[in-house]
Amino acid sequence: MKFVKLICQVMATLLLVSGAAKADIQLEIVTSGSQQYPIAIIPFQNEIGLAQAITPVVSTDLGNSGLFKVIAAGDVAPQPFSSGEINYPALQAKGAQTALVGQVIPDGNQVTVRFWLVDLATKQELIAFEKRGNASQTRRLAHQIADMIYAKLTGKTGAFASRIAYVLKTPGRYQLQVADSDGYGAQTVLASRQPIMSPKWSPDGGKLAYVSFEKEKPIVYVHELATGKRIEAANFKGSNSSPAWSPDGKQLAVVLSKDLGSQIYVVNADGSNPRRVTQSGEINTEPSFLSDGRTLIFTSDRGGSPQIYRQSINGGEAVRMTNSGAYNASGKISPDGRSMTYITRSNGYRVAIMDLATRQSMVLTDTNADDSPSFAPNSQMILYETDVGRRGTLAIVSADGRVKQRLKAQGGEVRQPAWGPMLR
Repeated sequence: MKFVKLICQVMATLLLVSGAAKADIQLEIVTSGSQQYPIAIIPFQNEIGLAQAITPVVSTDLGNSGLFKVIAAGDVAPQPFSSGEINYPALQAKGAQTALVGQVIPDGNQVTVRFWLVDLATKQELIAFEKRGNASQTRRLAHQIADMIYAKLTGKTGAFASRIAYVLKTPGRYQLQVADSDGYGAQTVLASRQPIMSPKWSPDGGKLAYVSFEKEKPIVYVHELATGKRIEAANFKGSNSSPAWSPDGKQLAVVLSKDLGSQIYVVNADGSNPRRVTQSGEINTEPSFLSDGRTLIFTSDRGGSPQIYRQSINGGEAVRMTNSGAYNASGKISPDGRSMTYITRSNGYRVAIMDLATRQSMVLTDTNADDSPSFAPNSQMILYETDVGRRGTLAIVSADGRVKQRLKAQGGEVRQPAWGPMLR
């Protein structure tokens, strides 16, 4: 949440606790990368009749990345199902440089998928692979295949086989939802008439930590997705907010107002053993762990305006990380540890990225009401919320700012996104 919003939230929360208690999203490309890889995709043999045909998902994943020009090649005759059956001149005439062919072998509740990615100029097999999986989870298999192709042709890890979490707000109702990275298959984890905020994925992708107002005050919960079991990880006097997981999943950083102002604490994931980290500033919020598990970044007003700081969880001096501009907040370190994304005030509130080695920063977005940035597990994309037509929606921008996507909800406003780890 933007720092100015947070101040209003803290004030409202303190009044609340001190007195009486009074479906799917669709991804679309906005801008594409400057270089696109032309790839022909031929429908796999026997994929019709599966719970989810594979090649449509692969085509959509690669096309929506903005880095691939997907060429439909289902009309090539004879239709190839292995690398040895490819009609090279016909596919090259369509402008393709590579081709994906494959076949599905059903086996009861399981399927075996064999596929080849072939360079059409050299006739070299770039990928020759076989994957076996549950017949009901062919969409996940398709995302994994798309990740393999993305990695082979771009040299960077893909992130299609991952999930996102977000809050869908409709009149009088809040829903914490989980969906595939492309917005497909949204499932409601929690529904409430009271606000739900700040979902964060555990490192293994099996749990979500979030804030719920269902008991008429903000409480941090840890929710196990497979079983639906949840616990109160932070329910102290006053406000409990802004959870963030440690890399090993054993601890949470949380923001508590049980003492003066809003201060950052570290607690065990079951809510035990709270330890205070910050000691100064009226508002310290939005903590996020570094990969060492011993250091946090967070937003603080201790210098007179919202800025991002770094500090050991064992205390010590806080080091300011942002030194330009009067407003910088919501910092998150990339999974590869090389960058930090954050919200900066620059003709509105926009997503920025900092190279941690050089400390050089760049504004990535041209929208002006951005919030809650979150890195993809491959560090190449950033998911965030923004306003389009005064309606909350989700958007994605590449780490170089060249590719922009938008995730449009079928109904309601979508806020507070978090990008989860890769599915195994």
